[in-house]
Amino acid sequence: MMEPKQEQQEVLSFFIKYGRLSSSELHHKLSQVKVNISLVTVKRQLAVLATINLITPLGKGRARTYVISPLGRIFTNVDATTYCATEPDKRYGLDSFNFDLLGAIPSEIFTSEEQLVLENATNEYRRRTADLPKAIEKKELERLIVEFSWKSSKIEGNTYTLLDTEKLILEHKEAVGHDKKEAIMILNHKDAFNFIHEHTEKFQTLTLANLEELHKILVKDLSVGFGLRQKPVGVLGSKYRPLDNIHQIREVVGELATTVARMKTPYAKAMIALLFLSYIQPFEDGNKRTARLMGNALLLAHHSAPLSYRSVEEKDYREAMLVFYELNSILLFKKIFIEQYTFAAKNYSVK
Repeated sequence: MMEPKQEQQEVLSFFIKYGRLSSSELHHKLSQVKVNISLVTVKRQLAVLATINLITPLGKGRARTYVISPLGRIFTNVDATTYCATEPDKRYGLDSFNFDLLGAIPSEIFTSEEQLVLENATNEYRRRTADLPKAIEKKELERLIVEFSWKSSKIEGNTYTLLDTEKLILEHKEAVGHDKKEAIMILNHKDAFNFIHEHTEKFQTLTLANLEELHKILVKDLSVGFGLRQKPVGVLGSKYRPLDNIHQIREVVGELATTVARMKTPYAKAMIALLFLSYIQPFEDGNKRTARLMGNALLLAHHSAPLSYRSVEEKDYREAMLVFYELNSILLFKKIFIEQYTFAAKNYSVK
Protein backbone atom coordinates (compact mmCIF):
# COMPACT_ATOMS: atom_id res chain seq x y z
CA MET A 1 0.00 0.00 0.00
CA MET A 2 1.33 3.45 -0.95
CA GLU A 3 0.04 6.56 0.76
CA PRO A 4 -0.57 9.75 -1.26
CA LYS A 5 2.45 11.98 -1.83
CA GLN A 6 2.71 15.43 -0.23
CA GLU A 7 1.39 17.34 -3.25
CA GLN A 8 -1.48 14.86 -3.54
CA GLN A 9 -2.26 15.31 0.15
CA GLU A 10 -2.56 19.06 -0.41
CA VAL A 11 -5.19 18.48 -3.09
CA LEU A 12 -7.07 15.90 -1.01
CA SER A 13 -7.21 18.27 1.95
CA PHE A 14 -9.22 20.76 -0.13
CA PHE A 15 -11.69 18.11 -1.24
CA ILE A 16 -12.19 16.75 2.27
CA LYS A 17 -12.85 20.30 3.48
CA TYR A 18 -14.89 21.82 0.64
CA GLY A 19 -16.55 18.80 -0.96
CA ARG A 20 -17.29 19.00 -4.68
CA LEU A 21 -14.88 21.11 -6.75
CA SER A 22 -14.15 21.72 -10.42
CA SER A 23 -10.56 21.97 -11.67
CA SER A 24 -10.84 25.76 -11.92
CA GLU A 25 -12.27 26.05 -8.39
CA LEU A 26 -9.47 23.90 -7.03
CA HIS A 27 -6.92 25.92 -9.02
CA HIS A 28 -8.22 29.12 -7.43
CA LYS A 29 -7.97 27.69 -3.92
CA LEU A 30 -4.50 26.26 -4.50
CA SER A 31 -3.31 29.54 -6.03
CA GLN A 32 -4.22 31.30 -2.80
CA VAL A 33 -1.76 29.16 -0.83
CA LYS A 34 0.79 28.13 -3.47
CA VAL A 35 2.87 30.32 -5.80
CA ASN A 36 2.83 29.79 -9.58
CA ILE A 37 0.64 26.71 -9.92
CA SER A 38 -0.99 26.45 -13.35
CA LEU A 39 -4.43 25.14 -14.22
CA VAL A 40 -2.75 22.56 -16.46
CA THR A 41 -0.80 21.25 -13.46
CA VAL A 42 -3.96 21.08 -11.37
CA LYS A 43 -5.78 19.13 -14.09
CA ARG A 44 -2.84 16.75 -14.34
CA GLN A 45 -2.93 16.15 -10.57
CA LEU A 46 -6.66 15.54 -10.68
CA ALA A 47 -6.26 13.01 -13.48
CA VAL A 48 -3.66 11.08 -11.46
CA LEU A 49 -5.78 11.12 -8.28
CA ALA A 50 -8.81 9.90 -10.23
CA THR A 51 -6.76 7.09 -11.81
CA ILE A 52 -5.70 5.78 -8.38
CA ASN A 53 -9.25 6.17 -7.03
CA LEU A 54 -8.51 8.85 -4.44
CA ILE A 55 -11.07 11.19 -6.03
CA THR A 56 -14.16 10.51 -8.13
CA PRO A 57 -15.01 12.54 -11.29
CA LEU A 58 -18.60 13.63 -11.80
CA GLY A 59 -20.00 14.84 -15.13
CA LYS A 60 -18.19 15.40 -18.43
CA GLY A 61 -16.33 18.09 -20.30
CA ARG A 62 -16.44 21.63 -18.89
CA ALA A 63 -19.10 20.59 -16.37
CA ARG A 64 -16.84 17.98 -14.77
CA THR A 65 -16.32 18.21 -11.02
CA TYR A 66 -14.65 15.95 -8.49
CA VAL A 67 -15.31 14.65 -4.97
CA ILE A 68 -13.04 12.80 -2.60
CA SER A 69 -13.57 9.02 -2.70
CA PRO A 70 -13.87 6.78 0.37
CA LEU A 71 -10.31 5.56 -0.31
CA GLY A 72 -9.16 9.19 -0.51
CA ARG A 73 -10.74 9.91 2.87
CA ILE A 74 -9.00 6.92 4.43
CA PHE A 75 -5.54 8.19 3.48
CA THR A 76 -5.90 11.97 3.84
CA ASN A 77 -3.67 13.72 6.36
CA VAL A 78 -5.57 15.87 8.85
CA ASP A 79 -4.34 18.42 11.40
CA ALA A 80 -6.25 16.94 14.34
CA THR A 81 -5.51 19.72 16.81
CA THR A 82 -6.86 22.43 14.50
CA TYR A 83 -9.84 20.37 13.38
CA CYS A 84 -10.86 19.28 16.88
CA ALA A 85 -10.44 22.80 18.30
CA THR A 86 -13.46 23.89 16.24
CA GLU A 87 -16.85 23.48 17.87
CA PRO A 88 -18.54 20.23 16.75
CA ASP A 89 -21.41 21.86 14.87
CA LYS A 90 -19.02 24.12 12.94
CA ARG A 91 -16.77 21.33 11.67
CA TYR A 92 -16.84 20.29 8.02
CA GLY A 93 -16.79 16.54 8.70
CA LEU A 94 -19.50 13.95 8.16
CA ASP A 95 -22.31 13.63 10.68
CA SER A 96 -23.49 10.11 9.77
CA PHE A 97 -22.15 6.63 9.07
CA ASN A 98 -20.31 6.25 5.75
CA PHE A 99 -21.63 3.00 4.23
CA ASP A 100 -18.98 3.08 1.47
CA LEU A 101 -16.04 3.09 3.85
CA LEU A 102 -15.60 -0.57 4.80
CA GLY A 103 -15.62 -1.72 1.19
CA ALA A 104 -12.90 0.79 0.35
CA ILE A 105 -10.43 -0.47 2.98
CA PRO A 106 -7.50 -2.14 1.15
CA SER A 107 -6.34 -5.54 2.40
CA GLU A 108 -3.11 -3.92 3.60
CA ILE A 109 -3.27 -0.50 5.25
CA PHE A 110 0.38 -0.19 6.23
CA THR A 111 3.16 0.92 3.89
CA SER A 112 6.08 -1.45 3.25
CA GLU A 113 8.23 0.67 5.58
CA GLU A 114 5.60 0.51 8.33
CA GLN A 115 5.21 -3.24 7.87
CA LEU A 116 8.97 -3.66 8.28
CA VAL A 117 8.88 -1.71 11.56
CA LEU A 118 6.00 -3.84 12.85
CA GLU A 119 7.55 -7.13 11.74
CA ASN A 120 10.91 -6.27 13.31
CA ALA A 121 9.12 -5.43 16.55
CA THR A 122 7.22 -8.73 16.41
CA ASN A 123 10.40 -10.73 15.77
CA GLU A 124 12.04 -9.12 18.81
CA TYR A 125 8.92 -9.80 20.88
CA ARG A 126 8.79 -13.47 19.87
CA ARG A 127 12.49 -13.97 20.66
CA ARG A 128 12.05 -12.55 24.15
CA THR A 129 8.96 -14.61 24.92
CA ALA A 130 10.15 -17.92 23.46
CA ASP A 131 11.41 -19.64 26.64
CA LEU A 132 10.11 -17.64 29.58
CA PRO A 133 10.01 -19.33 32.99
CA LYS A 134 6.44 -19.70 34.26
CA ALA A 135 7.02 -17.35 37.21
CA ILE A 136 8.24 -14.53 34.95
CA GLU A 137 5.46 -15.18 32.46
CA LYS A 138 2.88 -14.81 35.25
CA LYS A 139 4.37 -11.54 36.49
CA GLU A 140 4.61 -10.13 32.97
CA LEU A 141 0.97 -10.96 32.32
CA GLU A 142 -0.04 -9.25 35.58
CA ARG A 143 1.95 -6.14 34.67
CA LEU A 144 0.42 -5.88 31.23
CA ILE A 145 -3.10 -6.40 32.56
CA VAL A 146 -2.63 -3.70 35.20
CA GLU A 147 -1.25 -1.16 32.73
CA PHE A 148 -3.77 -1.93 30.01
CA SER A 149 -6.72 -1.90 32.42
CA TRP A 150 -5.56 1.43 33.85
CA LYS A 151 -5.01 3.22 30.55
CA SER A 152 -8.03 1.80 28.71
CA SER A 153 -10.22 2.83 31.64
CA LYS A 154 -8.54 6.23 31.87
CA ILE A 155 -9.30 6.91 28.21
CA GLU A 156 -12.96 6.45 29.19
CA GLY A 157 -12.69 8.96 32.05
CA ASN A 158 -11.86 6.58 34.93
CA THR A 159 -9.97 8.46 37.68
CA TYR A 160 -8.01 5.55 39.19
CA THR A 161 -4.25 6.08 39.11
CA LEU A 162 -1.86 3.39 37.93
CA LEU A 163 -0.98 2.66 41.58
CA ASP A 164 -4.68 2.49 42.50
CA THR A 165 -5.22 0.05 39.64
CA GLU A 166 -2.29 -2.13 40.71
CA LYS A 167 -3.62 -2.37 44.28
CA LEU A 168 -7.11 -3.15 43.03
CA ILE A 169 -6.06 -5.92 40.65
CA LEU A 170 -3.23 -7.50 42.65
CA GLU A 171 -4.31 -6.80 46.24
CA HIS A 172 -8.10 -6.48 45.80
CA LYS A 173 -8.07 -3.07 47.51
CA GLU A 174 -10.43 -0.41 46.16
CA ALA A 175 -9.25 3.21 46.17
CA VAL A 176 -10.93 5.42 48.75
CA GLY A 177 -13.22 8.18 47.48
CA HIS A 178 -13.94 6.65 44.06
CA ASP A 179 -17.20 5.51 42.53
CA LYS A 180 -17.67 1.74 42.86
CA LYS A 181 -18.25 1.54 39.10
CA GLU A 182 -14.68 2.66 38.44
CA ALA A 183 -13.36 -0.40 40.25
CA ILE A 184 -15.83 -2.64 38.39
CA MET A 185 -14.71 -1.19 35.05
CA ILE A 186 -11.07 -1.98 35.81
CA LEU A 187 -11.76 -5.48 37.14
CA ASN A 188 -13.85 -6.21 34.05
CA HIS A 189 -10.86 -5.23 31.93
CA LYS A 190 -8.77 -7.72 33.89
CA ASP A 191 -11.31 -10.50 33.38
CA ALA A 192 -11.71 -9.70 29.68
CA PHE A 193 -7.96 -9.71 29.08
CA ASN A 194 -7.56 -13.02 30.89
CA PHE A 195 -10.36 -14.38 28.73
CA ILE A 196 -8.75 -13.43 25.41
CA HIS A 197 -5.37 -14.63 26.67
CA GLU A 198 -6.75 -18.04 27.66
CA HIS A 199 -8.99 -18.48 24.59
CA THR A 200 -6.89 -17.30 21.65
CA GLU A 201 -8.49 -19.97 19.45
CA LYS A 202 -11.75 -18.02 19.60
CA PHE A 203 -10.21 -14.90 18.07
CA GLN A 204 -8.56 -15.89 14.82
CA THR A 205 -10.95 -13.36 13.33
CA LEU A 206 -13.83 -11.19 14.49
CA THR A 207 -17.33 -12.68 14.71
CA LEU A 208 -20.56 -11.39 16.18
CA ALA A 209 -20.44 -14.23 18.71
CA ASN A 210 -16.94 -13.51 20.08
CA LEU A 211 -17.65 -9.77 19.98
CA GLU A 212 -20.79 -10.09 22.10
CA GLU A 213 -19.04 -12.49 24.48
CA LEU A 214 -16.22 -10.02 25.03
CA HIS A 215 -18.59 -7.09 25.50
CA LYS A 216 -20.59 -9.03 28.08
CA ILE A 217 -17.49 -9.49 30.25
CA LEU A 218 -16.51 -5.83 29.96
CA VAL A 219 -19.87 -4.38 31.03
CA LYS A 220 -20.77 -6.93 33.72
CA ASP A 221 -22.41 -5.25 36.75
CA LEU A 222 -22.32 -1.81 35.09
CA SER A 223 -26.05 -1.60 34.28
CA VAL A 224 -25.40 -1.93 30.55
CA GLY A 225 -27.56 -4.10 28.33
CA PHE A 226 -26.03 -7.04 26.47
CA GLY A 227 -26.33 -7.60 22.73
CA LEU A 228 -26.61 -5.16 19.84
CA ARG A 229 -28.29 -1.92 20.82
CA GLN A 230 -31.78 -0.99 19.69
CA LYS A 231 -31.63 2.71 20.59
CA PRO A 232 -29.61 5.66 19.28
CA VAL A 233 -26.35 6.70 20.96
CA GLY A 234 -24.36 9.91 20.63
CA VAL A 235 -20.62 10.56 20.70
CA LEU A 236 -19.51 13.18 23.21
CA GLY A 237 -17.85 16.17 21.54
CA SER A 238 -18.60 14.97 18.00
CA LYS A 239 -21.14 15.84 15.34
CA TYR A 240 -21.06 12.20 14.21
CA ARG A 241 -24.17 10.13 14.98
CA PRO A 242 -23.74 6.33 14.76
CA LEU A 243 -26.34 4.10 13.15
CA ASP A 244 -29.57 3.76 15.13
CA ASN A 245 -31.16 0.76 13.37
CA ILE A 246 -30.36 -2.66 14.84
CA HIS A 247 -30.72 -4.36 11.44
CA GLN A 248 -28.17 -1.97 9.88
CA ILE A 249 -25.88 -2.41 12.89
CA ARG A 250 -26.02 -6.18 12.52
CA GLU A 251 -25.33 -5.88 8.80
CA VAL A 252 -22.28 -3.62 9.14
CA VAL A 253 -20.85 -5.75 11.96
CA GLY A 254 -21.07 -8.66 9.53
CA GLU A 255 -19.37 -6.57 6.86
CA LEU A 256 -16.66 -5.63 9.37
CA ALA A 257 -16.11 -9.32 10.15
CA THR A 258 -15.61 -9.97 6.42
CA THR A 259 -13.23 -7.01 6.13
CA VAL A 260 -11.13 -8.13 9.11
CA ALA A 261 -10.92 -11.63 7.66
CA ARG A 262 -9.46 -10.33 4.37
CA MET A 263 -6.79 -8.19 6.04
CA LYS A 264 -3.35 -9.60 5.26
CA THR A 265 -1.60 -8.98 8.58
CA PRO A 266 -2.52 -9.26 12.28
CA TYR A 267 -1.77 -5.54 12.63
CA ALA A 268 -4.28 -4.57 9.96
CA LYS A 269 -6.86 -6.95 11.42
CA ALA A 270 -6.45 -5.47 14.89
CA MET A 271 -6.45 -1.84 13.85
CA ILE A 272 -9.42 -2.10 11.49
CA ALA A 273 -11.43 -4.01 14.11
CA LEU A 274 -10.60 -1.40 16.74
CA LEU A 275 -11.40 1.61 14.56
CA PHE A 276 -14.64 0.32 13.11
CA LEU A 277 -16.07 -1.10 16.33
CA SER A 278 -15.53 2.35 17.82
CA TYR A 279 -17.15 3.88 14.72
CA ILE A 280 -20.14 1.54 14.53
CA GLN A 281 -20.81 1.69 18.30
CA PRO A 282 -22.76 -1.61 18.19
CA PHE A 283 -23.59 -1.64 21.91
CA GLU A 284 -25.33 0.83 24.19
CA ASP A 285 -22.06 1.39 26.12
CA GLY A 286 -18.54 -0.02 26.40
CA ASN A 287 -17.85 0.13 22.66
CA LYS A 288 -14.32 1.58 22.69
CA ARG A 289 -13.29 -0.71 25.56
CA THR A 290 -14.57 -3.70 23.59
CA ALA A 291 -12.78 -2.42 20.50
CA ARG A 292 -9.42 -2.23 22.28
CA LEU A 293 -9.87 -5.73 23.74
CA MET A 294 -10.87 -7.15 20.35
CA GLY A 295 -7.78 -5.59 18.80
CA ASN A 296 -5.61 -7.27 21.42
CA ALA A 297 -7.49 -10.55 21.03
CA LEU A 298 -6.69 -10.60 17.32
CA LEU A 299 -3.03 -9.79 17.97
CA LEU A 300 -2.68 -12.53 20.61
CA ALA A 301 -4.42 -15.05 18.36
CA HIS A 302 -1.75 -14.39 15.72
CA HIS A 303 1.20 -14.55 18.14
CA SER A 304 1.74 -10.80 18.10
CA ALA A 305 2.30 -8.33 20.94
CA PRO A 306 -0.83 -7.00 22.71
CA LEU A 307 -1.04 -3.24 23.28
CA SER A 308 -1.33 -1.54 26.69
CA TYR A 309 -1.60 2.05 25.33
CA ARG A 310 0.43 3.00 28.42
CA SER A 311 2.42 5.73 26.72
CA VAL A 312 -0.36 7.28 24.60
CA GLU A 313 -1.80 10.65 25.56
CA GLU A 314 -5.57 10.40 26.02
CA LYS A 315 -6.02 13.67 24.12
CA ASP A 316 -4.14 12.29 21.10
CA TYR A 317 -6.14 9.06 21.18
CA ARG A 318 -9.48 10.88 21.34
CA GLU A 319 -8.55 13.33 18.59
CA ALA A 320 -7.39 10.55 16.25
CA MET A 321 -10.65 8.70 16.88
CA LEU A 322 -12.74 11.83 16.32
CA VAL A 323 -10.97 12.51 13.01
CA PHE A 324 -11.84 8.97 11.95
CA TYR A 325 -15.49 9.38 12.97
CA GLU A 326 -15.99 12.65 11.10
CA LEU A 327 -13.44 12.58 8.26
CA ASN A 328 -12.76 8.82 7.96
CA SER A 329 -8.97 9.24 7.88
CA ILE A 330 -7.00 6.42 9.52
CA LEU A 331 -3.57 8.05 9.34
CA LEU A 332 -3.52 9.66 12.78
CA PHE A 333 -4.65 6.50 14.53
CA LYS A 334 -2.27 4.42 12.44
CA LYS A 335 0.61 6.47 13.82
CA ILE A 336 -0.61 5.82 17.37
CA PHE A 337 -1.02 2.11 16.65
CA ILE A 338 2.53 1.73 15.31
CA GLU A 339 4.01 3.67 18.23
CA GLN A 340 2.07 1.64 20.78
CA TYR A 341 2.85 -1.65 19.07
CA THR A 342 6.60 -1.07 18.99
CA PHE A 343 6.42 0.10 22.63
CA ALA A 344 4.53 -3.06 23.64
CA ALA A 345 6.86 -5.38 21.74
CA LYS A 346 9.85 -3.94 23.60
CA ASN A 347 8.30 -3.65 27.05
CA TYR A 348 6.11 -6.72 27.58
CA SER A 349 6.77 -10.46 27.56
CA VAL A 350 3.30 -11.93 27.30
CA LYS A 351 2.57 -14.71 24.84
